[in-house]
Amino acid sequence: MSAALGNAQLGRRSFLRSAAGVGLMVAFGGTAAELWKPGQASAYPWSGTLQQGSSGAAVVELQIRVAGWVANTASQTYVGVDGSFGPGTAAAVRRFQSAYGLTSDGVVGPATQGVLNSLESADGSTAHFEWAEFTSHDGAGFGGGNVGTAQVQENVRRSMYKLEALRKKAGDRGTTINSGFRSVAYNNTVPGSAPNSMHTYGVAADIAITGLSTLSIYRIAETCGFSGLEAYTNSWQHCDSRVEHAYGAQAWWWQSGVA
Repeated sequence: MSAALGNAQLGRRSFLRSAAGVGLMVAFGGTAAELWKPGQASAYPWSGTLQQGSSGAAVVELQIRVAGWVANTASQTYVGVDGSFGPGTAAAVRRFQSAYGLTSDGVVGPATQGVLNSLESADGSTAHFEWAEFTSHDGAGFGGGNVGTAQVQENVRRSMYKLEALRKKAGDRGTTINSGFRSVAYNNTVPGSAPNSMHTYGVAADIAITGLSTLSIYRIAETCGFSGLEAYTNSWQHCDSRVEHAYGAQAWWWQSGVA
C-alpha cells in the first residue's frame, strides 16, 4: 500500500492557514466555542486533575492522547473516546505514565499533563509527526476523501498519537510515513488499493521504522489499538483504526496477527 513520497505536500502552518481548524466537536458533539481546537493554543488547557469518574471534553482529549497505550501485549481492543474516564482509560494512562518515568497511578495531574502536552506541537500535530507527512500525495491536502476535510484532519491527529506510542515502544526510533491520507482520486491510482481504503478516511498510515523489521513493527502495533494491520511481509507496515472509527467492514483485520 506504500507509494513514494510526492513533492506536493503542504507545510504544517501553511496548511492550517488555508484549512478550517478541526475541533473536538467532530468527535464529541460539542461546538467550537465549547471545545478546544488543535492550533488554538500551544498546550491543551487541562481543566484540573483527571481520574476514574471524571468526564467531559478533557477526558476525550486524554483518551485520544493515550490511545496507543491500550495494551502491553497483542490485544484486539482500543481505548474508547467517549469522554468517560473508566478502567480502560486508567489502565492506558498507567502504561503511559510508566513509559515516561511518571508515577503510575492512573491519575492525570500536572506532571502527567505536562508530558502529554510535550507530545503536542503548537499547530495541533504531534512532537514527532507533521501534517505534511500525512497529506495526499496528489496535492489534495486533506480534501477529496471519503469524509470531509475537517474529519480527515481530526482522524489523522488521532492516528499521530497512536503512532507516538508505537514510536516510543520501538525505542524512540525514527519513523517514516510512506503513505497517510489519500484523496479518492489518488487512491484510485494506487495498485491494489480498495475503493474503501482506510487511507481515504485519514485513519491509516503505512510506516517504516529505522532499524526494525516489518515483523517487529507489526508486533508492536498489536499493542497500540490498531484494528487493521496488513501482512508484515511488505517493506512497510500498514496500520489503521477501522473499528474504532466505524469505517468499512468494522471488523478486526490483522492479516498476519497472532491474537
